[in-house]
Amino acid sequence: MPVILMAATGCRGSAALVRVSGNGFPSFLPKEVERIRDRHLRELAKRIQRIPVKFSFSKSSIMSSCVKPVEQHKSEPVVLLHSFDSSCLEWRYAYPLLEDSGLETWAVDILGWGFSDLKMLPSSGVVAKREHLYQLWRSHIQRPMVLVGPSLGAAVAIDFVVNHPEAVTRLVLIDASVYAEGTGILSKLPRALAYAGVSLLKSTPLRFYASKLAFKKLSLSQSFDWTNATRLHCLLPWWEDAMVDFMVSGGYNVRHQIKQVKQKTLIIWGEDDKLICSELALKLHEELSNSILHKIPNCGHFPHVEKPEIVAEIIFRFVRDTSVNGKPVPSVIKGDVRK
Repeated sequence: MPVILMAATGCRGSAALVRVSGNGFPSFLPKEVERIRDRHLRELAKRIQRIPVKFSFSKSSIMSSCVKPVEQHKSEPVVLLHSFDSSCLEWRYAYPLLEDSGLETWAVDILGWGFSDLKMLPSSGVVAKREHLYQLWRSHIQRPMVLVGPSLGAAVAIDFVVNHPEAVTRLVLIDASVYAEGTGILSKLPRALAYAGVSLLKSTPLRFYASKLAFKKLSLSQSFDWTNATRLHCLLPWWEDAMVDFMVSGGYNVRHQIKQVKQKTLIIWGEDDKLICSELALKLHEELSNSILHKIPNCGHFPHVEKPEIVAEIIFRFVRDTSVNGKPVPSVIKGDVRK
């Protein structure tokens, strides 16, 4: 039976009602979350909450999912986005490290993905995603932020900072997918075919195969947990509508916006990324005039999952203006946080 708890939100002393199930997970998460074994996944899933975001694409507020800091500080907040068709659970290892280091850390679900309540589904194309993130920032974060975008989340971040430069002090881009030309021919598919294609995206075999490509080294049990985590949000009733809407909208095409970014940018890249050629890291570094490039050896497409201690340390140094010179750095927490 669901239990309602009064939990502090960390927003200037305000509080919010949080409905949780008997096992501690928010009641809006699909029940399949209980199958996940990884304790870090489980702990971060229990911290997901929904906060109201009112914006022009909807007559009512969108109850938007995120993981919020326990308390807000005077320093720059660090706001973590996620990759294509994913959720804030992507940060299960790095989030607690960043939080423990003293950074005010948010993990935000991009509109149309993650665990937001989209019963009153607005458009979930690029413009709506940008507007949603801006209104979430304006209503709840309220200070210029360090915006972190992995994979397609990097395109989300670049599109956002070009349109709302006042909201971002600096950027962190991780294995950035910023040179693709949107969704390409998928944007021209009849909606019936688009729905058929989208339904394949949540299949366990496809997600499992994608996880094997995305990582340099992942155990079988980790692969299954990653697969279950990445498809968890797909089980929400509005996911297919949101995905089709994004596909037919044309998606992100930010290659011509890259040189417009003026904020200092940290580029992190796994040297063994099989999904995006590492040569594009050098191209991005050249196009971003005020950038630092840090490559991580023996690492695939998701360094924040595969090498969370290194990523957390690099981000911490970047936010605190400590030199990041590309050499191996000590971990925020000694040993493997994933054990």
